Order: sequence, then structure tokens, then C-alpha cells
Amino acid sequence: MDQNRLALLALHFVPGIGDFLIRQLVSYCGSAEDVFQLPKGKLLKIPSVGESTIKAIQSGDPFREAEEEIRKAEKLDTQIVFYLDAHYPQRLKQFDDSPTLLYTKGNANLNAAKTVGIVGTRQATSYGKEMVEQLMKDLQPHQPLIISGLAYGIDIHAHKQALLFGLPTLGVMGSGMDVIYPALHKDTATKMLDQGGLATENAFGTKPDAHNFPARNRIIAGLSDALIVVEAAEKGGALITAEIANNYNKDVFAIPGALGQTYSAGCNKLIKINKAHLLTGVKDIEYIMNWTAPNDSASQTPTQLDLNLFDSDERIVVTILKEKKNPMMIDELSRKTSLSPSVLASLLLNLEFKNVVRSLPGKMYRLNKS
Repeated sequence: MDQNRLALLALHFVPGIGDFLIRQLVSYCGSAEDVFQLPKGKLLKIPSVGESTIKAIQSGDPFREAEEEIRKAEKLDTQIVFYLDAHYPQRLKQFDDSPTLLYTKGNANLNAAKTVGIVGTRQATSYGKEMVEQLMKDLQPHQPLIISGLAYGIDIHAHKQALLFGLPTLGVMGSGMDVIYPALHKDTATKMLDQGGLATENAFGTKPDAHNFPARNRIIAGLSDALIVVEAAEKGGALITAEIANNYNKDVFAIPGALGQTYSAGCNKLIKINKAHLLTGVKDIEYIMNWTAPNDSASQTPTQLDLNLFDSDERIVVTILKEKKNPMMIDELSRKTSLSPSVLASLLLNLEFKNVVRSLPGKMYRLNKS
């Protein structure tokens, strides 16, 4: 690991510094390495940086801890992915509260073309389990990355069924990579490394304390194109994840359940208050997400486009979408084109009218396909 990456990791071991301040420090100083070289007087000018923070930065301890963390990562075959890395999940980059680093293990593609989050109660009923099994079976043609939290109940059943039906699956943990929780799921977690993997923002040795799980839930929500709540009580982690997903402008789905049943109440409420789409089968997902199976005509090679038919800004957008192949978020398009979001939105609408670009849920866009 080069010095700048080591410095970026070291920032995570400075007491009192969170993801937002790490981004602010790197942006203000120019690089993570420069944060540790900047004089005290200049550091004090950065908002939210005080004497105690500067003392911790200049102590040398963060670098020692970062070096030890790297040794652990190498020993445990774990990758450390920073928010500045090209292979950092693009879906997370647009959110201000996204983690500035992820520990990952396995072979999961964190930028998979399609992703589905599955959440629900830890007290899964036979009905909930049956719904998960049917979903995994019906999602096979799409080969989405199935994302959940490795917890008891719906989570672990989603992981197991994904493995059974040959779907890649990612477990997002509320502990360190070396602390599988619950321990009973260690065997499943190990199997997932060959057909997906594990991810966490927590340093090695982090215990599964309660406050880590709402933070874990935002990663599940952020990584998911579609978030499905299978069973949930009126309060709990699944509904927290659904609320975060709604705030992220993600598409949330809920499977309805019988009236009066504790673990159907949360799903029914989400549907009732228009916080989730009613999910009765995979066709609902295909319709809302505008997904087509691989053998459908819409999934074939993009139409050959004559770039001379477009003005200069349109050519830039069309070229980038053509090269990317997978759908792109408008924020990513804005960065790559250097066009303001308002100008880009107008331009994309015009391309939609010309039947060149198609808008997808979650403010994503792709070229129309023949």
C-alpha cells in the first residue's frame, strides 16, 4: 500500500473523525498524506477540527494502527477499498453518509449490473421463507447480486437460497471482518466467499454492538437497486433499512401478509403509506425496475448510433453511456460530462424524446436498445 493509501487508512484511526470529516480533510488538504503534513495553524482553520483532533493526527498512533490493520488484511485475505478507488461501489458514491472505506472478502462484484437487497424479521415464518425461495428462483434469469445482513431469519435464508439457486450474494456485516456474527452462520459466510462475499466498514476486531447495525443498514440500502422487505414487525431494523432506502430514492418493495400477523404488520404498513411497492411476484420488480430477462430483445446489442445527429453535449452523453454499457446514475454522468445536473437533466429528457436514452428508477439512465 502506497503512502497516500496508508495515510487514508490512518485517518480512520484518528479518534473523533468520521466519514464526513475524512472527506473534508482530504478535500481541503489535497490528499490524505497532506493531512498529516499540514501545520497545526492551517489544520485549525478546517471546520470541525480542534486541538484534540490535531494532537491525535500528529501523534503517530494512527499510522501504527493502519500498518497493523494492513497486516491483518493480508493475513485474512481481505481487500480494503477506499472511496477514491475506481472499484469502490458506484451506487454508494452519491450519498454524503456513505462509508469512506469498505473491507471486502470474496469475489462479489460490488458494481454488479443489477442488485437486490433482501431484509426482514429475525423471526421468519414458513410463509416468509417460502416467499424468499420463490423470489430467488424467479430472479435467476437476471442474476442480480443478492444483498443482506447475515442475520437470523430472513437475512440468512436469503443468502442460503441465493447460493442454492446460483445467485451471487453479499453479506454486509455490523462487525469486523474477523468477527462473523452470529457465529452460527460462519459456514454459510464461508460458502458465500466463492459465490459473492462479505463487506463491512468496521475495522478488524469490531464487535457486533447494537449501534453498528443501523449504520450497516445504510450500506445495504445504498447498494441495492431494489430493496425487498419480506416480513417485518411495525418497528425494527428492516423498517429502518426501508426508510433509509426511501431517503436514498431507491425502489422499495414489500410482500403483503395476513392481517393481524405480527411480522406482516410492517410490510402492510409500508404498502399502506406508499413507502413500498406491493410485491406479489418477480414481474412486479421487472415492471417497476424496467428489467428485462437476458433473452428479451431489449437486452441485445445497443443500436448503432450516428453521433453526427447530435449536438456536442449530446454526443458526450451518448458516448459515455455507450462505453459504460451498464445504467449510470445522473450524478455520475454529471461528473463525467462536467455538465451541471440541471443542464444534464434537460439534455437527457430531450434524448428520451428522441428515443435514444431510457430513464430507469433511481435516477439512472442507459441507451435504448434494439
